[in-house]
Amino acid sequence: MTWYELKVFWLHEVLDGPGKGFSWWRLWRRTRRNAPAHYLFWFRLAEYFAASRSRALKSMSKGINNRLISRHGIEIMLGARIGIGLRLSHMQGIVIFKNVVIGRNFTIRQNTTIGTDFKSDALIHIGDNVDIGANSCVIGSGMRIGDNVNIGAMSFVNKDVPSGHNYVTRKEARIYPRE
Repeated sequence: MTWYELKVFWLHEVLDGPGKGFSWWRLWRRTRRNAPAHYLFWFRLAEYFAASRSRALKSMSKGINNRLISRHGIEIMLGARIGIGLRLSHMQGIVIFKNVVIGRNFTIRQNTTIGTDFKSDALIHIGDNVDIGANSCVIGSGMRIGDNVNIGAMSFVNKDVPSGHNYVTRKEARIYPRE
């Protein structure tokens, strides 16, 4: 990641798009007042430092990431490749493993895990414009979730999802009489 790319990430994710242009003052103010903006600012900066050749900056990136985990309750590992437009709704209990490649305009909600089953080192690929509901798990190796996919709340995904589909895990509540 270059410095220019980092500023583009901040412009789209922290400052809500290129409409008003990039401003250091607005970036600082938004980061101080808004919890998702605070997380995204520091996470992208940690990603930038982790991609450098300097051992000191790599160490600093791990420290920033650890502080974000304890402050916000979100663990996105530094090896995860996430495209521009990451949106975190209800920031609590989000875990994204490092063997994940995620496209643009990705929305994830609270208590959601995206990780591997450790059966292989194959990456999980998630396309553009994907929305994952609350309390969902995406677990597997080498899975592909296509573009423009909605994954419903409380869903368990362990297989490929084609582009342009909704994925819902069937949940059934029953009431049985006492015996």
